[in-house]
Amino acid sequence: MSGGELRIVRAGALTTVQDLGRYGHAALGVARSGALDRPAHRLANRLVGNADRAATLETTLTGVAVRVVRAAVVAVTGAPAPVLLDGRPAPWGAAVRLPAGAVIEVGPATRGVRSYLAVGGGVDVPAVLGSRSTDLLSGLGPAPLRDGDVLPLGAGTGLPVHADLAPHAGPPRELVLPLRLGPRDDWFTAAAVRTLAAGRFHVSERSNRIALRTTGPVLERAVHRELPSEGMVVGAVQVPPDGRPVVFLADSPTTGGYPVVGVVPERGLAAAAQAAPGLPVRFVPQR
Repeated sequence: MSGGELRIVRAGALTTVQDLGRYGHAALGVARSGALDRPAHRLANRLVGNADRAATLETTLTGVAVRVVRAAVVAVTGAPAPVLLDGRPAPWGAAVRLPAGAVIEVGPATRGVRSYLAVGGGVDVPAVLGSRSTDLLSGLGPAPLRDGDVLPLGAGTGLPVHADLAPHAGPPRELVLPLRLGPRDDWFTAAAVRTLAAGRFHVSERSNRIALRTTGPVLERAVHRELPSEGMVVGAVQVPPDGRPVVFLADSPTTGGYPVVGVVPERGLAAAAQAAPGLPVRFVPQR
C-alpha cells in the first residue's frame, strides 16, 4: 500500500534524500554516502515509528517546506530550527501529526548546519546499489531537491514514540575532533602534529557533504615525494598541497593521493556534520 506523496514547496539551499548509506561498493569507487549526522537521522525515524534505515530529508542551513498529500506523522531533528505547521509554530524534536494537504516548514538553522525531516513510512524513492541516499560526488541516488519535486512515501508500519531529548547548552565554542594518527603522520614534522592540537583551525565555507575543509595554519611536511593513490575511509584527515587538513565525510572519494595524517572515528563525525563555517576546530591526536 502506498503511503502517499511528499511535495516540495521550498527546497532550501541544499536538501537531499538520505538513509544510512550504501556499503560494500568502495572497490567500484562508490562512496558510503548517507546521513551526515547519523544519530539525528536515527532519532527522527524513531520519533515517527520508522526503522533506522528509512530515508529522511537532510537540509542545509536554510531548511525546507513540504506538503503531505495524505495525513502523515513527521519529526524534525538535527540542527535546531523553527518548525511551522501551516504557518503556526510546531515542536522541534517531537512527532507532529499532519492532516492531508498540510505544509510543514523547517526554517533556517539557529545552530548547526543540517536538520532532518522524517515522515512516517520514509521517503520511498528507488534504491540504487541498496540505498536511497543522494551522493553528491558520484551523482548516484536522487538529485538534490528542487521546488515542485514530488517524492513517494512508504506505508507507515510503526507507531510514533516519545523520546526525551537533552536540553541544548547553547552553540559550541569549538569543534573538537578525536584523531587516530596514521597511516601517514610520519610524513609530517613533529611541529605539524602539535599544530593539529593547538586549535587554530576554523571550518571553511567551502565545506560540504564531501569534506569538512579548514582554514588556518599550514601543516609542514617532512616527506615531499609523491604518494600513489590509496584507499580512503570516511573520517580520513587528508592534507592537500596547501597544508590545511580536510576531513572526509560521507560523500568523499574512496581513493586519494595526498597523505592522511590521521582518521576521525565515527563518533566524531556527527559533530563535524553540524559545524558551521567559521567555527574553531581542534584535533585531539591519539595513537
